[in-house]
Amino acid sequence: MSSGFNMGPFPGGNGGDLFLIIFTSVLVLIIGTFIILIIKSLMAWSSNNASPIQSLNCKVVAKRMHVSGGSGDSSASTSYYATFEFEDRSRLELEVGREQFGYIVEGDQGTLTYQGTRFKEFSRPLL
Repeated sequence: MSSGFNMGPFPGGNGGDLFLIIFTSVLVLIIGTFIILIIKSLMAWSSNNASPIQSLNCKVVAKRMHVSGGSGDSSASTSYYATFEFEDRSRLELEVGREQFGYIVEGDQGTLTYQGTRFKEFSRPLL
C-alpha cells in the first residue's frame, strides 16, 4: 500500500530536495572560489612576465614574516617579505625566499632587481 506521499530521506517531506539544493550551492561556491584563485594567479603571473626587469638603488626599511596554518595536525607555512625604499622615497614590499630573507638586513643599501611583483635579487655594493 502506497500513501502517495514522497517522504524523501528525511522525515517530514521533501528534505532530500533541500539537501540537494544546499549541497549543490556549496559545491558551486567551492569550485567558483578555486576558479577565481586560478584566474587571479594566472593574471599576476602574466603581468609579472610582461613587466620589465628593473634594477634600482634602494634601502631595506623593513622585514616581516607571515605564518599561516598550523592548527591541530596541519602544518604551517611561512611567507617572507622585505620592504625596499627607493631614492625617490617610494616603497615596495616584495615576497622573498627564506634564504634571501636571512641575508637581507634592515638598513642594508644596495641594488634591488625585480620584475613586477617578483623579487629577483638584492645585492650590496662591494667594498
